[in-house]
Amino acid sequence: MERKRILIVEDEPQIVGVLQAYLEREGLIVESTGSVAGALAAIAQTRPDMMILDITLEDGSGLDVLRQSGANGGIPSIMLTARAEESDRIVGLELGADDYITKPFSPRELVARVRALFRRLGDRTSTAAQRATRKTRVAELEIDHEFHEVQLSGKPANLTATEFRILTLLAENPGEVFTRSHLLDRLNDDGDIFERTLDRHINNLRKKIEPDPHNPQYVLTVYGVGYKMRRP
Repeated sequence: MERKRILIVEDEPQIVGVLQAYLEREGLIVESTGSVAGALAAIAQTRPDMMILDITLEDGSGLDVLRQSGANGGIPSIMLTARAEESDRIVGLELGADDYITKPFSPRELVARVRALFRRLGDRTSTAAQRATRKTRVAELEIDHEFHEVQLSGKPANLTATEFRILTLLAENPGEVFTRSHLLDRLNDDGDIFERTLDRHINNLRKKIEPDPHNPQYVLTVYGVGYKMRRP
């Protein structure tokens, strides 16, 4: 099987060296850069399977990389930040990051997060064999499980891995009300989605699939309880 490629966007050489050593032990191909410009060049030349993004870089922010690379369909990403402010993490999640970890951190924990995110993305060749051409449709919303694609009225919606999992779970159980704890139990096989970020992922999902995110037609809020998908 083709080895996964991961891009580290971090301007502290010591951190890069440690992470590269740990990730290469996992059998990953690791590239690194310390700048926004270098990250965008690397993405254009060889699209990575995942990015590890520091917030503060020599020529800007890892958030700039998320913004400018989003046109490529969104690359699964984990943010690194030394800042305590919640705002950086919220902005990162809104821009499509799948997870975050705060410095200082254990390299083993980061490797575990990388493994967990790759598991969520799944081995697409085996997944395709299992799911064949199965699709789920709710009104004008169509989910293609084989190709991990979502369309609304025939137009593609580029979802993160976490958003796709949430949408799939709700869409396969239309009308069923999921409490936040129930959603976490069903989604959190890796323990890497948290109640403090679940609502943010839902909000991001709505921005991508709802004609009017402020008046959702698909992912509905059941006030005081949780969420549900509208019935077809």
